[in-house]
Amino acid sequence: MTPIIRKATQEDLPVLMKFMKGLVEAERPMDPTIKEGHVEYYNLSDIIKNEDSELFVVELDKELVASGYAKIKDDRPYLKHDKQGYLGFMFVPEKHRGNGYNKLIMDALLQWCKDRNIFEIRLDVYNDNPSAIRAYEKVGLKKHLITMRMSIESDGL
Repeated sequence: MTPIIRKATQEDLPVLMKFMKGLVEAERPMDPTIKEGHVEYYNLSDIIKNEDSELFVVELDKELVASGYAKIKDDRPYLKHDKQGYLGFMFVPEKHRGNGYNKLIMDALLQWCKDRNIFEIRLDVYNDNPSAIRAYEKVGLKKHLITMRMSIESDGL
């Protein structure tokens, strides 16, 4: 079976919503700020419809095995570039990990950005997710900025 990389369609939404649930479940232990209960990170239907974004999937024998999107965003005026390609919704179900599907998604997303003359690529990844960091480093991304946080709610401030 050869994997097929294609643009997601509205018909893919039921499976993609399961992917989002899996993504939230995987990230919840790494992020104490995620709300309890049902959480939706993205409006996937809008991402599919929007001309400034593209959601790709990998299909293997009629089963979706990976996802990821790129979105063209305006960047800060003091940077050398005007726009960036922001990547998100990178997900491979556990039983399909280690087969190179994330790289197929990344290659498609990077090519989509290049085709639109977008050469600055950014994404967010949890520091406590070393396997994801390694996967992104394999395709050429480098650590750039660390976001730090704390809650002062219980400190009486």
